[in-house]
Amino acid sequence: MNSSKIVAMLLAGGQGSRLGALTRRVAKPAVGFGGKYRIIDFSLSNCANSGINIVGVLTQYKPFLLNSYIGTGEAWDMDGGLFVLPPYYTEVGGEWYRGTADAIFRNIEFIDGYAPQYVLILSGDHLYKMDYRPMLEFHEENEADLTVSVIEVAPEDASRFGIMSTDENMRITKFEEKPKEPESCLASMGIYIFSWDVLRQALIADNSDEASENDFGRNVIPALLGEGKRLFAYKYSGYWKDVGTIESYYDAQMDLLNEEPEFDIFAGDMKIMSNSNSSSPQYIGEDASVEGSMVCNGCTVLGSVRGSILSTDVFVGKDAHVENSILLPGATVEDGACVKRAIIGEKAVVSAMSVFEGGDEIAVLGDAETGGEESAK
Repeated sequence: MNSSKIVAMLLAGGQGSRLGALTRRVAKPAVGFGGKYRIIDFSLSNCANSGINIVGVLTQYKPFLLNSYIGTGEAWDMDGGLFVLPPYYTEVGGEWYRGTADAIFRNIEFIDGYAPQYVLILSGDHLYKMDYRPMLEFHEENEADLTVSVIEVAPEDASRFGIMSTDENMRITKFEEKPKEPESCLASMGIYIFSWDVLRQALIADNSDEASENDFGRNVIPALLGEGKRLFAYKYSGYWKDVGTIESYYDAQMDLLNEEPEFDIFAGDMKIMSNSNSSSPQYIGEDASVEGSMVCNGCTVLGSVRGSILSTDVFVGKDAHVENSILLPGATVEDGACVKRAIIGEKAVVSAMSVFEGGDEIAVLGDAETGGEESAK
């Protein structure tokens, strides 16, 4: 039997329906971000930077792109230690994971194969840089059964999160999932460290409860709290964001273009790794103009680009104009077209001489079908 002190389980099956056309054909963790990255890169890089080299990635919704992108994990220094774990056939038939806790329950054998002391549960659709080792040390020092990473949020936002109340030692005294009247502003980040023996028993008990929704926030954590288990909150003070809407996704990327971005993906500490490194160098045409923008490898720019992010392999044609926009991998803006305050999906095409422009709301052109194109005319 293999053995590891800690195994990470990364929940990456989210549909991300509030991102609309951007997640019509791919899961939210696979959506592009910051030019060369996909959202899942941040959680995977955090694991690599924290010395965690056994990671199970639980996929579900539209998994093809995510599965092929992850590969063996070599891009995140986890060659052979990164495993894609989709739902599989059971004695009751093939079905999707019923909830976050059910997803882990159905992979108990995978975790048992490494006989870990601890299991780290993560979401694959959040933006942040975090070294998980201090959190694990906090968990061990407190002899905790569960440690939940929390961030302080504004009172008006607290009802959107799982909210914890704690004593002076940060031991959790109360947990409420999206309460109408929150008692505190300590919000769960969806990052949990469990002692494996406690989690294993809790998952089996939860699975046997026919009334359970098989969810960590709604069922498992409240049950452990009710049993008097040692639950602690670990306070995180860095940048963390769930880009769950078009507006938050757009704003988070536009912030990257500031001289001092709130979320600095360029900082040397906690390097963000990616599997998007095979494109050719960018080409900026003789008559092209690029100002205040991020232009990734594989791009060809023949027109003008201002205040925008061009992901890998984007094409901007002659006399085309792109402003305050995000172009995802392989997008094309044909000659003479104008794109402003918009998000152009992967391999989508803005036709020649057309205008695709957002106003109060950001204009979104969804990803093209695999092998095809989606176009704006």
